[in-house]
Amino acid sequence: MAKKTEATVEEKLRALYDLQLIHARVDTIRNVRGELPLEVEDLEDEVAGLNTRLDKLGGELSLIDDQIKAKKILIEDAKAAIKKYSEQQKNVRNNREYNSLSKEIEFQELEIQLAEKNIREFRAQIEQKNEVINTTKERLEERQKHLKHKKDELDEILAETEKEEQALLEKGEAYEEQIDERLVKAYKRIRSNVRNGLAVVAIERGASGGSFFTIPPQVQVEIAGRKKIITDEHSGRILVDEELAKEEAEKMEAIFAKL
Repeated sequence: MAKKTEATVEEKLRALYDLQLIHARVDTIRNVRGELPLEVEDLEDEVAGLNTRLDKLGGELSLIDDQIKAKKILIEDAKAAIKKYSEQQKNVRNNREYNSLSKEIEFQELEIQLAEKNIREFRAQIEQKNEVINTTKERLEERQKHLKHKKDELDEILAETEKEEQALLEKGEAYEEQIDERLVKAYKRIRSNVRNGLAVVAIERGASGGSFFTIPPQVQVEIAGRKKIITDEHSGRILVDEELAKEEAEKMEAIFAKL
């Protein structure tokens, strides 16, 4: 606790900027990792969708096959009926009975023609669905390979980054100990309110990093003096001079390289 009250403004600014560099690196790790799980999830959904489609097509083929079998049975029944009516015609007593049986035979022949037409249509549907199945299987195989590649990539990144992320977070906590609790809270509040998570930025070409608003020369002098905490009136970010930022960036890069 004593160290916090004795720390100079410059020391606090350096610690704040170091903390920002640590958190920016953590953000980068999470962003890289954050896109891959979504990609893997999308691929898994696509693979599941393709499998569902294949199952549905398989069910449709089975149904068509049953319909073809039913039509073949109908044809056999119609042929049997024709044979029966033809035999009956040999024993008719008058033209009326003969014509009636002729109509029955004609009807059964039409039934056979219609059933044969239906079978041809069903077979055409089978051919079309088999083409779709083959295309879907090719797509599924390609997506499964891509999914495996992405999963392997994600596992590799997780293995590489989880350890580094944990080490960075622990180091971040250590740096927070060097800063007043009030400043840490302010830093976290600013960080949560800005889009890129940068709560502490350096002056670049007379403006705060990532901003087009020029910092007045007198304020730039005060920032370079490192005697008080100064925030950007437009973004609310804490400002540090370019030289301090450069020195801390070099120092932190050396630390990061050892993690």
